[in-house]
Amino acid sequence: MAARSGPRATGSDGSDFQHREKVASHYKMSASLKNKIKKLIYAHLVIWLLIAAQMCVSHFKLVSKDLVAMPYQWEYPYLLSIIPSLFGLFSFPRNNISYLVISMISMGLFSIAPLIYGTLEMFPMAQQLYRHGKAYRFIFGFSAISVMYLLMVVAVQVHGWQIYYSKKLLDSWFTNTQEKKKK
Repeated sequence: MAARSGPRATGSDGSDFQHREKVASHYKMSASLKNKIKKLIYAHLVIWLLIAAQMCVSHFKLVSKDLVAMPYQWEYPYLLSIIPSLFGLFSFPRNNISYLVISMISMGLFSIAPLIYGTLEMFPMAQQLYRHGKAYRFIFGFSAISVMYLLMVVAVQVHGWQIYYSKKLLDSWFTNTQEKKKK
């Protein structure tokens, strides 16, 4: 590696860097997208742990029902949403396209579908809270409907961005494999 100080090589004015190899853009994009997806997976893990903790606390009756509400039906299938994230993580080390496709498809089945069902399941209670100001389930003094809808909004955004970045990563990997096959 060249020294920062000292004499410069004769015949060089420092503008001869154009010939050096550069990292191909799809490799840079792949590394960047993997990093973004990992961050989203960690955010999903936090959401998943919050829901799992709420379910464990309420089922094992660790605190009173007034403090933590019983889980809604949509929360049980949502616990399976950790599986697509694991497939996504397993696809990264060797750029495994099939694992990434499985992750994207199962994300819709195990993550987005329970969230849609949960929105529909909780809507009558949310309507009652809005119209009459009555809430019957609470999580640490807050209306369970409000807390769960807030959690669902964040979860939908996390899963939406995760699917979007996974699609871009899949396109990047697919382009790379097509270029290798042409050679």
